Amino acid sequence: MSARREPARVADRSRAWRSSAGPRAALALALASLALCTGAAAAAAAPRASLPQIERQVMCVTCKIPLEVAESPQADRERAFIQGLIDEGRDEAAIKRALVGQYGPAVLALPSASGFDLAAYLVPLGVLLLVLVVLAVLLPRWRRSARAQARSGDPAAALSAADAQRLDADLERFD
Repeated sequence: MSARREPARVADRSRAWRSSAGPRAALALALASLALCTGAAAAAAAPRASLPQIERQVMCVTCKIPLEVAESPQADRERAFIQGLIDEGRDEAAIKRALVGQYGPAVLALPSASGFDLAAYLVPLGVLLLVLVVLAVLLPRWRRSARAQARSGDPAAALSAADAQRLDADLERFD
């Protein structure tokens, strides 16, 4: 008889657990810890921007050279502007947007990856692929022709009579 009563007790306990606030509290605790971990991961994923990091990615608008090597009053103004944005706590993307808003798209060292500027990335890639295709087609042909020439026999036999006389005359002069 005790075997029959045991499952009933377990069922009673599970019903009591389901009806109580225990599962809700556990779910709330799990969601809170997940939110906390997600927030910490997002904070760790977005490190604070630094002036040297931004200087490598932007240009001096008057010198047309990277800001990290530019030495001009305009470069100093750009650095001060960037440092002010960093002090406000802005991230790298927000600083770049502010720079583009202040100085125009010429301030960015790399072109944007949209519109016509996308050609700056796609054209070199296309040229590289074209060169690889040309090499893949021509290289076997060159190797076949080199093998055929090697099998043909004596390379001196390929010389014409006039070339052979000229070669002999040159060799006699050096002896």
